[in-house]
Amino acid sequence: MKTFNWHKEAEKSWDERADFWNQSSEEMWEHGSRKTIVPFISKYIPKEGYIADLGCGDGYGSWKLSKAGYRVVGIDLSSEMIEKAKVRGESKQLQFCQGDLTKLPFPDETFSGAMAINSMEWTEKPLDALNEIRRVLKSGHLLCVGLLGPTAAPRVNSYRRLYGEPVICNTMMPWEFEKLAQENGWEVVAGQGVYKRGVTDELVATLPTELKQALTFMWLFMLRKIE
Repeated sequence: MKTFNWHKEAEKSWDERADFWNQSSEEMWEHGSRKTIVPFISKYIPKEGYIADLGCGDGYGSWKLSKAGYRVVGIDLSSEMIEKAKVRGESKQLQFCQGDLTKLPFPDETFSGAMAINSMEWTEKPLDALNEIRRVLKSGHLLCVGLLGPTAAPRVNSYRRLYGEPVICNTMMPWEFEKLAQENGWEVVAGQGVYKRGVTDELVATLPTELKQALTFMWLFMLRKIE
């Protein structure tokens, strides 16, 4: 029986998706599901910060952060994604490297902030990734996590597990991830939802957090590393 290597299968999958992702990322960050992320980060993380973009894909979000005033390094498992990110251009403010979220190539307490958007779901052991991010983040500093919500179409990536097949998408509910973070050295500072069309601000305004999360395409967490 062939051994399933999550790391290699995930890297291969994202290498194969690099062209498609590159064609879609600008639209997502400028007008789609990711347009509120940089403003959300800017409310909480000081502009002089050194930010790690963990699971940066083709680097458009990293580039957006650098334009907002941050010094950024983008890290992704896929070599193809990193090559596309580097085409966007590197500078003193913006660098890219290939790396695994569970084995980051940085010393302890390197960063004053971090962003992980739709990347925790693609790790075999999310707690290992959380602990590794905690290691490279300075004490008391902030991590923004974007986690796919229950209404996200990409959840079809994990469907084949129902047939007993190995999959590389580790489906989590926002409330599950929140509990995992709180039990492992993180404090929830803030959160906000990204919703599909048809869900209005007025509709969710009076709902408790767990019901807001239940309607989301993506939930954004702002987490503080507890000393």
